[in-house]
Amino acid sequence: MSLGKRFLVRPGTKVRLAEHDPDDTAGFEDKDAVRKILAKNLAQLEKLQYLMYAESRRALLIVLQGMDASGKDGTIRHVMDGFNPQGCSVTSFKPPTAEELKHDFLWRIHKAIPGRGDIGIFNRSHYEDVLVARVHGLVPKPVWKGRYEQINAFEKTLADSGVAILKFMLHISKEEQRRRFQERIDDPHKRWKVAPSDFADRKLWSEYRKAYEEALDRCSRPWAPWFVIPSDHKWFRNFAVSQILVDTLKAFDMKFPKPAHDLSKIRLE
Repeated sequence: MSLGKRFLVRPGTKVRLAEHDPDDTAGFEDKDAVRKILAKNLAQLEKLQYLMYAESRRALLIVLQGMDASGKDGTIRHVMDGFNPQGCSVTSFKPPTAEELKHDFLWRIHKAIPGRGDIGIFNRSHYEDVLVARVHGLVPKPVWKGRYEQINAFEKTLADSGVAILKFMLHISKEEQRRRFQERIDDPHKRWKVAPSDFADRKLWSEYRKAYEEALDRCSRPWAPWFVIPSDHKWFRNFAVSQILVDTLKAFDMKFPKPAHDLSKIRLE
């Protein structure tokens, strides 16, 4: 079974994160061997991105979500560096600005969608509006309840316009989160990452898990699938995400476009 099929949230299934082992490595145990495969995957991603840019028929949107310290930044750093930055953008979605709050919740998202031939990476995303907004009661329940179908419709519109969407929920255990938080506190080079809000959200672990489960239940669709990626082991997380990206891009069966001009008539002086 491919990693994509193994970690895919199949539409219509009921997700229980307690049934997804964040320590899972899909039978891979040799970290050094996996890192060699990862290096090959990164080389393939570079070539596939170049082909997608040349073909310019579709865009790729990669959504990264997960509990604090699940590895969104690390995934971008260790997997997405296989992409040429000229055709790749990373957008980190912080709390909405005053201007953004004047618009619908998808307004700031739509502006960051990649154009055909390009790749867009979201570090957090529109799903914050059914996660943080729900857990912290930032909007009334009827408002965030209605957003699932709005998100589905939005992503369907993108898919119909040539945007391929892959959504990764980086799944870590509460124990691993604690270990990573402690590592940040102990390491002088990582202390800048420490934020009181992270520890406050840790107390709401169960509430966030329920919010994630409903988002995964209701918004994994054939045109915008969710994958629950075991992320207690960083080396496996990076490998799994890279493999799903490679498999997805290969499945596009892309081809270089024919030259726009008759090259036989070109004479170099």
